[in-house]
Amino acid sequence: MRFLTGLTAVAVMTSAGLAQSDIHETEQADFRVETVAEGLEFPWSMAFLPDGNMLVSEREGRLRLIENGTMRADAISGLPNILVERQGGLLGLAVHPDFASNRLVYFAYAEGRANANHTALARGRLSDDASTLESVETLFRVNFDKERGFHFGGRLQFLPDGTLLLTLGDGGLHRDEAQNLGNHLGSVIRLNDDGTVPFDNPFASARGAQPEIYSYGHRNVQGITINPQTGSVWAHEHGARGGDEINILEAGNNYGWPLITYGINYNGTPVSDATHGEGLEQPIWFWDPSIAPSGLTFYAGDGFANWQGDAFVGALAGSMLVRFEVEGDRIISREELLVERGERIRDVATGPDGNLYLLTDDLEGAVLRLVPVIP
Repeated sequence: MRFLTGLTAVAVMTSAGLAQSDIHETEQADFRVETVAEGLEFPWSMAFLPDGNMLVSEREGRLRLIENGTMRADAISGLPNILVERQGGLLGLAVHPDFASNRLVYFAYAEGRANANHTALARGRLSDDASTLESVETLFRVNFDKERGFHFGGRLQFLPDGTLLLTLGDGGLHRDEAQNLGNHLGSVIRLNDDGTVPFDNPFASARGAQPEIYSYGHRNVQGITINPQTGSVWAHEHGARGGDEINILEAGNNYGWPLITYGINYNGTPVSDATHGEGLEQPIWFWDPSIAPSGLTFYAGDGFANWQGDAFVGALAGSMLVRFEVEGDRIISREELLVERGERIRDVATGPDGNLYLLTDDLEGAVLRLVPVIP
């Protein structure tokens, strides 16, 4: 078990002194890749504040602030003890919809020991000088301690009604538990902003079920967002060897893992002999072979007119950014971007400046932005 409290040196880039700048010509838009900040240890998630500044989580247990294009040398203090173990650490971020008045920041993280750990959710108030998270409280803990540091999920998404979704994983060695409503493994949960259970959750009154569960039958969900065209919730999850999926989440639905899948075990043996099953939802998209999707956004900025309404997915094993052209809740085309850079993309988000922002998953990770090139 490893708890990190120290700081690492960072190299900061501004728009006046970019470390990298290269131009890419694509089907729908030409863009330049700029490095905003580098030297982050496995950056995992980013969240924009109302003033345009950005929070970035490092999986190694630090929370960073990028303000006016520059990253502060000191990490934000006040985080609880975080287990940094394999895939676990400081994970997803979200700011409260009323952040401008309450300054609340939500974060998912790994907690416990290397051989007995779980995903937790906490929130704290960002101090006025943005140096500290104050009054930090843990709102939720998965009720199953898994044996290894795999499949934590950890993405956060506020819904229009003010409730919050937290994605989870099946724990790796415990995949059958994704079909067990008696624990939280392999589910997406829904909470009120104070951590209480919404009365209209699908299993709030079901005997033997965990009331926080919104959907279940997932392997490891690491991308979630709202489709602005339809208001539906899109989420993607890691398959094993093949079988990465994009799903539309609906309350109470079972997404099938491990009863049905388009993938196989890493050793080549089958997970299941079925890809369909009664009462089990089908993905709207799946990958075979896997790309290990991470991060998900719909582009809604002004900079790329031809990308309006498109979905973007980062890829870890695939080392690329995937653009999906979308009509309603239907994917009609796909384009692979940044393949030649060979970088693992951990997160992707639309910035308030109309640019597209990425996090690269590396010991020397970076915040990148895609800026349109005007002919």
